[in-house]
Amino acid sequence: MARNTIATLLLVAFSAMSADWSHWRGPGRDGVSTESSGWDKGLRLPDRELWSAQFGDGASAPLVVRGVLYTMGWKNGQDTVYAVKAATGKVIWKQSYRCGKYGRHATGDQHMYKGATSTPEFDAATGFLYTLSTDGHLNCWNTRQAGKNVWGVNFYNLFKIPRRPQVTKKRGTRRDYGYTAAPLVFGDWMLMEVGSTKHGNVIAFDKRTGRTVWASQNKDPAGHTGGLAPMTVEGVPCVTVLTALNLVVTRLDGANAGKEVARHPWVTDFINNIATPAVAGNRVIVTSRYNVQSAALLEISLRKGAREVWRIREASGVCSPVIFENHFYWANKGLYCFDLASGKRRWMGGRYSDAGSCLVTADGRLLIWANSGDLSLTETVKRSPSKVTILQEKRGVFRGMAWPHVVLADGRIYVRDISGAMKCFALRVGP
Repeated sequence: MARNTIATLLLVAFSAMSADWSHWRGPGRDGVSTESSGWDKGLRLPDRELWSAQFGDGASAPLVVRGVLYTMGWKNGQDTVYAVKAATGKVIWKQSYRCGKYGRHATGDQHMYKGATSTPEFDAATGFLYTLSTDGHLNCWNTRQAGKNVWGVNFYNLFKIPRRPQVTKKRGTRRDYGYTAAPLVFGDWMLMEVGSTKHGNVIAFDKRTGRTVWASQNKDPAGHTGGLAPMTVEGVPCVTVLTALNLVVTRLDGANAGKEVARHPWVTDFINNIATPAVAGNRVIVTSRYNVQSAALLEISLRKGAREVWRIREASGVCSPVIFENHFYWANKGLYCFDLASGKRRWMGGRYSDAGSCLVTADGRLLIWANSGDLSLTETVKRSPSKVTILQEKRGVFRGMAWPHVVLADGRIYVRDISGAMKCFALRVGP
């Protein structure tokens, strides 16, 4: 059979398993893809990109929905929200609004971040796209009407949000990066980590009108994670958020919406909890570096709150843990694999620094975007039980920090750096 015919059959088979990437951390908001890496079928990371583009400063990761890629970035005093063809990068529509490069109370580490940091959220029921700026602009855009603005609010203006507090006696440790967490649609609500010490940490807005519906019992300042994590506790829908001060679980059911289920203290010197909590059933992994320098597994119950199952003195500073087949992984100061039940490390290795994100493919491989633009594919513990096994690497894709999360959708990989440079690669048939 001709090589081109084989390639076509493989790509058709791969496409049949494809799915959108419509939320922060993917379809399940957990860093686990429904798509295969295609490695066993001969697919490889390509030598050249399908397309490249510049979308402006920021660590906002893209979404891919029904062949359209949505992203946002900052340039010349404004944020711009883009809708482009996912296969070509051609702009379909874009919308802009005035916004600062940093949140209005920003302090610390401004050489390491800038522009739009929150990842958008897509709602399939309405076709609305929700975006959040570093300066607290929450906007709703109608993707069926060329991105027409449906409604918008600003958290600083509406809720009078102050600068995040100094939380330890250690000098020079206060940090405020503005808003970073992705919006989360739940039913008719748009859930946001607003961090109002007067109204509530999590606030639910009517997703169609922007009207405030309820605010959480917990009133911690907002943390700096990439987003909230849905979870179910004893059949009750809840949401987990790593605030500036605690891991908090909040109910989402009817009249109980907003009530606190569990709270577990988690504070760094820099008031800087970054990695998004990873959920598995009624258990959640939380991790931070700095003075905390640990990861913990918490078991959540409606009556007893949070129980710490184990705690280890190993930590991810930025990369959100990914749970897969009774193990969990992160790419931060190396690639790590741990046993979920015990927290025992299975292996670590590889050249991965502070910047990094990873996802697990449906066939049990890790796709990693890290450093200043290095893309790699590795085995998980199932095929490599005792060491890191790197199948392929593409080093030096960019020269900027790889803070934005890697995305896999429709057999294409999307990577971006904090300057807003983005490249799209299609998995190809390799030798």
